[in-house]
Amino acid sequence: MSAASPAEILATHTPALFAAAVKRAAALLRDGEVVALPTETVYGLAANALNPAAVAKIYQLKGRPAHNPIIVHVDGLDMARECVRAWPPGADRLAGAFWPGPLTLVLPRSPKIPELVTAGGDTVGVRWPQHPFMRAVIRECGFPLAAPSANLSNQLSPTNADHVFKQLGNQLRLIVDGGQANVGIESTVVDLTVSPPAVLRPGMIHAESLAAVLGTAECETRNTEAAQVLRSPGQLPKHYSPQARLLVLSWREEADLLHQLVRLGLAPDRAWVLAHSQIPLGGGFGTVSVIPHDAEAYARALYAELHRCDEEGAACIVVEAPPDTPEWHGIADRLRRAAA
Repeated sequence: MSAASPAEILATHTPALFAAAVKRAAALLRDGEVVALPTETVYGLAANALNPAAVAKIYQLKGRPAHNPIIVHVDGLDMARECVRAWPPGADRLAGAFWPGPLTLVLPRSPKIPELVTAGGDTVGVRWPQHPFMRAVIRECGFPLAAPSANLSNQLSPTNADHVFKQLGNQLRLIVDGGQANVGIESTVVDLTVSPPAVLRPGMIHAESLAAVLGTAECETRNTEAAQVLRSPGQLPKHYSPQARLLVLSWREEADLLHQLVRLGLAPDRAWVLAHSQIPLGGGFGTVSVIPHDAEAYARALYAELHRCDEEGAACIVVEAPPDTPEWHGIADRLRRAAA
């Protein structure tokens, strides 16, 4: 499927532009089209979650495997409850603490949600996003939106409208520019159909925070990529990947990093380095970029930096390993899958 011409890009930085973009996006979504919309996590490819033909277009556009489910985005608790068969007390507690925001709740699927959305599974991931534009579009439409990241399958998620245009600009009717995503990586996904609840995809809301709200001893992280039916996106071994080879390394000083690259058979001058604490100061590398040594600021910057490395022709991207603490686990997960 391809659009007749490059996608229209609509700005939202004034009230009038915002309102016009909401009307345009909602009109296309009602007609069964797929549009690219901003969320606070990453940009999403949105379609009417209740329309199987529209959802099928998402899979086609992305080249998304049919067994990879899609998160349903809602505006408000009433719409969230309509998407599921059961709403346990834990859902109320988590929604009260973290919604709207970057948290997806996996719950038993309502019959009104097509099986295509859930990849044939009996559960559905539901999220109330924080971004004002996404919320306004859902309210205008009056139906939930299926919306995975607006990129080709397994490639880097987009965190601004330009990223979307470069990958999918010739295949979409509309891209809405809502500015740079302010979370920067995909939502945390927690499965409330198991006991104790399980984190299926870590994110910037970490397991310890979830457990504290739920009043449980722990909220375990569970890898379900070998399961026959996936309950969450982000479970595939290789995901979120730049074009360049990505390596996650630790080093003590610049000489140590150079030695590791040479031992791996890599030319340092073809390596783009992303560092946060051990910053190489000399020459010899393709480029050296510094990302803040703060998990939230790092997440906001990570995908944009990886996109930049690809655009500059990096042969290899070397990322300094993040700390092994809870607030960094979502970032570590993305880097591990990107490097697979």
